[in-house]
Amino acid sequence: MENVTIKFSVEDAVAKIILNRPDKFNSFNREMALQLQEALDKAAADKNVRAIYISAEGKAFCAGQDLSEAMNPDGPGIQKIVREHYNPIIKKLREIEKPIVCAVNGVAAGAGANIALACDIVIAGASSAFIQAFSKISLIPDSGGTFFLPRLIGLQRASALMMLGDKVSAGDALQMGMVYKVVEDAKLAEEGMTIAKTLAQMPTKAIGLTKRLLNASLFNSLEKQLDLEETTQVEAGQTHDFKEGIKAFLEKRKPQFKGE
Repeated sequence: MENVTIKFSVEDAVAKIILNRPDKFNSFNREMALQLQEALDKAAADKNVRAIYISAEGKAFCAGQDLSEAMNPDGPGIQKIVREHYNPIIKKLREIEKPIVCAVNGVAAGAGANIALACDIVIAGASSAFIQAFSKISLIPDSGGTFFLPRLIGLQRASALMMLGDKVSAGDALQMGMVYKVVEDAKLAEEGMTIAKTLAQMPTKAIGLTKRLLNASLFNSLEKQLDLEETTQVEAGQTHDFKEGIKAFLEKRKPQFKGE
């Protein structure tokens, strides 16, 4: 029987994806990485899914790569781990045009931290922490860390955290702009799902287009971004939910969006 390293379910139009190797602090091996990719693909393809929620079982969110696999001479090797495990995960997190909420419970280290930071909205339990642990074992930050972290908190702080490998508390992560919100540990799952369920009732197409624009803004000049906003706004204006939103506004009622 296949190990269920990723739990997948759908609740109120939210795909719940739960990392499930708690005995290994949810560190990634090949099986878990591929199962996460499958779960993300499944959530992306399901028209009834309008938001995605990611969290983990146990005391840690994710300790990064399972080093026993990385050091195994019969294992996939570092290049395959980066190319086939983590790079596809990060690309899917950014390319899926549905909002992705990540609830970080406990420590998020190495690739685990960077997978969290690649999500759209990150909330953290009060006792959680983030560690760019790569320098401790003479590696470089992967999983998009060198791309996202400087853009979130600035080059100076990102450089220091990556080179020194300091542990960042949830409170400090919030102050730096690394996460959206910090909540009590006992309320983390409830708060994370509340945000995801709220997003799942909103105009999914418009939110997906907003995500597309945010991705493009990381590279575009202002002129190119304004042009892209113009064409994308036209696309948003052709959706069912735009018409419903205008109609509801004029009728002074709550809109009933379909995600179309």
